[in-house]
Amino acid sequence: MNAYDVIKRPILSEKSYAGIGVKTYTFEVAKAATKTEIKLAVEKIFEVKVAKVNTANYDGKIKRQGRSEGKTSAYKKAVVTLTADSKAIQFFESLA
Repeated sequence: MNAYDVIKRPILSEKSYAGIGVKTYTFEVAKAATKTEIKLAVEKIFEVKVAKVNTANYDGKIKRQGRSEGKTSAYKKAVVTLTADSKAIQFFESLA
């Protein structure tokens, strides 16, 4: 799997902003991606050193729009922590 296929997008929420200062970043990743693949993809794309990766699978929620009912898509979230001597990810530094 290509590194850009593993990492889909960054998750920018209030909780993820709090982690930027301690070099913890949150991404939406491919459902089939393993922790090792996520680590290698982040290291390749952003040229940093990853200390650990935590993942969580989220099921889609049922949403209503008037009478019709639908479901949001399910996704996998990865929380990536960098090593203390690693540089910060430039994309997130502009947000903090």
